[in-house]
Amino acid sequence: MTTITRPVEEAPTMSVPAPLLPASGSAPLPPDVAAHVPTGLLVGGTWGPSSSGETFEVADPATEEVLFDVADGTPEDADRALGAAWDAWPAWRAVAPRERSELLRAVYQRVTNHREDFAALITAECGKPLAEARAEVDYGADFLRWFAEQAVRFEGLYRPAPAGGARQLVSRRPVGPALLVTPWNFPIAMLTRKLAPALAAGCPVVIKPARLTPLTTLALAEILRSELADRDLPVGVVNVVPTSSASAVTGPLLSDPRLRKLSFTGSTAVGRTLLEAAAGQVLKTSMELGGNAPFLVFEDADLDAAVEGALVAKLRNTGQSCVAANRFLVHDAVADEFASRLATAVAKRRLGRGTEDGVDVGPLIEEKAVEKVGGLVQDAVDDGARVLVGGEAPAGRGFFYAPTVLGDVPADAAMLGEEIFGPVAPVTRFGSDEEALRLANGTEYGLVAYAYTRDVGRALRLTEELEAGMIGINRGLVSDASAPFGGLKQSGLGREGGEAGIEEYQETVYAAVQL
Repeated sequence: MTTITRPVEEAPTMSVPAPLLPASGSAPLPPDVAAHVPTGLLVGGTWGPSSSGETFEVADPATEEVLFDVADGTPEDADRALGAAWDAWPAWRAVAPRERSELLRAVYQRVTNHREDFAALITAECGKPLAEARAEVDYGADFLRWFAEQAVRFEGLYRPAPAGGARQLVSRRPVGPALLVTPWNFPIAMLTRKLAPALAAGCPVVIKPARLTPLTTLALAEILRSELADRDLPVGVVNVVPTSSASAVTGPLLSDPRLRKLSFTGSTAVGRTLLEAAAGQVLKTSMELGGNAPFLVFEDADLDAAVEGALVAKLRNTGQSCVAANRFLVHDAVADEFASRLATAVAKRRLGRGTEDGVDVGPLIEEKAVEKVGGLVQDAVDDGARVLVGGEAPAGRGFFYAPTVLGDVPADAAMLGEEIFGPVAPVTRFGSDEEALRLANGTEYGLVAYAYTRDVGRALRLTEELEAGMIGINRGLVSDASAPFGGLKQSGLGREGGEAGIEEYQETVYAAVQL
């Protein structure tokens, strides 16, 4: 593995088996990392192939090279995984909170010690630059640490009933086996944001990683498997079923009475479908869905800070983030200057493969993403928008689209009504605070909003009037493991992270006790 600076005798190892299925090629990964990535299913503590024997390819979006063939899970495999989670549940919920906490802390340490290995894996399958991949590993590990701390902080209540006589006893218990469906764009952070609170609460899990980026999940799952085994804890607590057909695997699970919880991150359209399927069993659900984040720049804003924040909010992971700034709403008085400064800054960003030195912006995840972004840009230009920088997909291999700034984008442009999910910043003007709020809130989504202003009163009003579950004031990054992550309206249900994150995997029980 990658050299670790601690003494060898003190450093934990990845303890990941060699691939169980043939690799189609692993050149984009350091050889020692590639040799330790499992590519099978994890069911009941054992790695193995799909029941069908089928596999699917995982490729590097920067080169289109195939990294590995991964086991293609079937409904039968998912049923076995849920069975393993169900069987492990009685023992797992009986494990002391402190012991669950220490497990998560140990996994946090191992992920941190192998930061470079995980970063290389994320860059290979997801495409993001190594610096961003390292930042994601840190962010993902932080959920392990945070929920290790929260595992011993369950809240309860004991008090006399207001009418007297009886006592009210309120406690929380784990909801039960949980299905975790994760997206491709942040393969470790979106997993640990769900997995850590589930385990901390006492819930076993079945993980369905994204088809495009399952490798990071598989590597992390092996660390958990080995830690569970080493501590003589039930290894069936963590199960992983990668698949090329999400609906074929998740559909039967959602109708199975053994499943008690669904957590999903992805598009609003898919989220609605899953909610309908979950209704049959009245499953407890968490939904982190799509966004259409406004980025407001008022006339009194610090434009240098606003541009810096815009680069973070727009270009992180090449704009492929549910919290990416989608619409830049800028006051008439500073719109031209802001757009010019942003275009100048974006022009300095280097597009390329994430492993290359000096690369700031990586590829999109697949060809149809490039086609979508290109179509939205062309539509805006046809409606009168001006291309200030970028605006095209470079020739050659890989799924790249040049970082782009568009000026004078009309308010009815298609890209302002949906998630762009690419490196395109459309700038639209507003003339008053009232118009800014009307434009910002004029969407079915409500995940996150950003605003730059020096006016404290205005800033406070924005925190009350913007229809978003998260708001960044004078900063372009809101994500934090210790804060509640989630949206309003069509952007989802529930919260991940913070104190609220563990409650999503618990149910409240009230007992009336007559003394």
